[in-house]
Amino acid sequence: MSTQMTEKDWVVALEVFRASLPRRGDKGRDDRLFLEAMHYFSVHNISWRALPERFGKWNSVWRRFDRLSKAGVFETFFDHLASLSSSAHLV
Repeated sequence: MSTQMTEKDWVVALEVFRASLPRRGDKGRDDRLFLEAMHYFSVHNISWRALPERFGKWNSVWRRFDRLSKAGVFETFFDHLASLSSSAHLV
């Protein structure tokens, strides 16, 4: 099973992610790197501390995830992504 996203997929994901972010607060430094860290974390089923250094400090990634999660960003993000899919209702 391939877990790689195409560049076209990344363009869509980043556009939807940025549209899901709150208007206030720190916008983050590199949205793609952050989403790649989330993807790696999920696919490899690891602890936060086990994130490879290429994603930055694990604690910074976790703090951003925690802050965005509490703000409901991921629910909005996934809802927007699902609305772009003709088959999302089947999952």
